[in-house]
Order: sequence, then C-alpha cells, then structure tokens
Amino acid sequence: MDFGGFKSGFVSIIGRPNVGKSTFMNKVLGQKVAIMSDKPQTTRNKIQGVYTKDNSQMIFIDTPGIHKPKHQLGEHMMKVARNTLRETEVILFIINAAEEIGRGDEFIIDMLKNTKTPIILVLNKIDLIHPDDLIKQIEVYKDKLNFSDVVPISALQGNNIDRLLGVIESHLPEGPMYYPEDRITDHPEHFIVSELIREKALHRLSQELPHAIGVEVLKMKGDDGGKVRVEALIYVERESQKGMVIGKGGKMLKEIGREARMDIENLLGSKVFLELWVKVQKDWRNKPTFIRSLGYKDEEY
Repeated sequence: MDFGGFKSGFVSIIGRPNVGKSTFMNKVLGQKVAIMSDKPQTTRNKIQGVYTKDNSQMIFIDTPGIHKPKHQLGEHMMKVARNTLRETEVILFIINAAEEIGRGDEFIIDMLKNTKTPIILVLNKIDLIHPDDLIKQIEVYKDKLNFSDVVPISALQGNNIDRLLGVIESHLPEGPMYYPEDRITDHPEHFIVSELIREKALHRLSQELPHAIGVEVLKMKGDDGGKVRVEALIYVERESQKGMVIGKGGKMLKEIGREARMDIENLLGSKVFLELWVKVQKDWRNKPTFIRSLGYKDEEY
C-alpha cells in the first residue's frame, strides 16, 4: 500500500523508575497525559501519547519503571513493560545522565540484548551533568550494548527534543495515520483525570503512601453553565492512610483537590467543580479485578 511517504509507528519508552520518561512524553505532546512525580514507580499503565506532524505520526508508549515486583500490581507493571518491547518499531532507553549506571540499568540492558528493534539511548537530565562526564557516561553504555543512536536531552528544559524526534522518525516505516491528527492519547478523559488527581496526592503525601493510592472517577458531567462536575474516590489500604490523605480538618484533601482541579481545567478547557472522598479498600493492589476497575488495562493478566 502506498502511504505517500507518510511514516508512522509505535515507540516504547523504557528505563528505571524516575529517570524522566513521563516528563519527556508530556514535553513532546505539550500537554500532561502521563503522571509525573518524584516518587518512583508512579506510572502503572501503558499510556499512549500521539505526536503527529506533517509527514509522520509517533505513538509513544510510556512503560512502568523497571523494578522488582512486590505485589500483583507490581507484577502487572512489569508485564506491561516487557510486552511493550515486542509491540514497537523503536525503543527509547532513557537513563538519568547524572547518575552512575546501576543494577536496574544493567537489568534493562540484559532485557534489550535479544531484541532486533532499533534502540536509541537517551541520556536525560544533561542540565545536571558536566559535558566531560556526559561523554564518559555515553562510553560506559556503548560498551554494554550496540545502540542504533545516542541522543542526550533535557526533558524538563526541552533541550535536544527536536533532534530526538528526528532520529525516531528516521527509523519509522511508511505507514498509515493511526489516530486523528488532533488526538494526543488513546485513554479516555476519565482515566487521565484520575491520574491527575493521583499525581497531586503523590506530590503532597509522604514516601509511605505512593503505591497504596488509587483513584476512581465516579462522575464527570457538564452542566448548563459550562462547568464540569467531577466526583472521585481516592482509595488507600489502611485507616491510618485515610487520615493522612484527609489531613487535619480536611486540609490535605482540600490542597490535593485544589491542585488537581487546576490541571483538570487545563485538560478539559472548562471550569471544574471537583469533589473528592477517601475510602479504605484493604490490600487492593493484590486484587486484579479491583485494579481493572480503576482503569488499568488487563490484557497482560
């Protein structure tokens, strides 16, 4: 089939937790669709971001950070990451250039050794490293694996992003436009809204809570005045966690709601009335049915 020179394909983003994978994708898309947090392992589901320009379309799949699973949700996250490697035309292996190579990086390199898919080494956070040290980092990784290309970037500042997109496009085959050109993700708005709320909860709460937090949007409906009413439940696993999310006099929950509402309004382009509740769902991370009910795709189970 003749596609008139139009190129398209799927691009997996893989790397250790907290190396900036979601930051990169959100920068490319110009809009937040992937959760960003300084807490590791916050991306739980494949999130497809769609980047379209005149002659190409790239569908990015943001994988969970590679880590040793400790519960069924963790097992799900690892299956997602592995399966992604078999589904794409290009693999972006993103590392934190400002950190020495670690066991997690070595584990990913071992995973990648058997793939014939083009692998681009992306050294992120170059704004935090001296150029001489960056060159040394590149040599360390090139000794471990034969990469198709090596591109240093700063996802936060946007440095070298255009160059990286050009390199990705060079590896894509001619193909169809999989999504309409104005689409930036394949996830329903309900799911993205739930992720925005979860992001704000992660930002506000301590290290004890991140993986115990799930969010379900119960209702999202516009009214005659153009305002969207959103009702959502924040799930935790223990009563003590519920108190932390709510905070003294409800202050913590109000702050989470205030910050989340701002992002949701930006996403929807409308004024939003956001109402949040907190509920204990004991051991929910080990319950596949409940995990699916929160919107996480179940094809890997």
